[in-house]
Amino acid sequence: MTDILSPAARSRHMARIGRKDTAPEKLLRSDLHRAGFRFRLHVKDLPGSPDIALPKYSAVIFVHGCFWHRHAGCALASTPVTRRDFWLQKFKANTLRDHRQQAALRVAGWRVGIVWECELRNAAKRVATLGAVRHLLFSVSQASVQAEASTTRGRSDDGIIRK
Repeated sequence: MTDILSPAARSRHMARIGRKDTAPEKLLRSDLHRAGFRFRLHVKDLPGSPDIALPKYSAVIFVHGCFWHRHAGCALASTPVTRRDFWLQKFKANTLRDHRQQAALRVAGWRVGIVWECELRNAAKRVATLGAVRHLLFSVSQASVQAEASTTRGRSDDGIIRK
């Protein structure tokens, strides 16, 4: 299938796609705020500038576009037919960068959550996604509370001091 846009029109179209404050990101932020969570946006001090950072929970959330970040098994993660080699290299670089950034955040003690664009497209999936995010946040919160209790006693039950 050939592109229905001219190369110049396609270039203009692709250049307009933003990196932050995307519609899926705004939806998730709205849901989180409505649920009572407070967060910081696009924290440049952290690897990858996560879309949403919740320092209270030591958690960050990336809202990934299925196309750009290659959501496995998703219909939105199609590969363009034209300039296929360019796109495959581009997608590979994106996913490698994502993995490096997530690893760096984990090493720094952050929990990392990924929310895919397609998970926010309908109400039922959004509710399930918000539930998964809450689980991430509260499991982090519980771990922090347990760590504080452990360090108060000197160490945890298994002898490891956790943070």
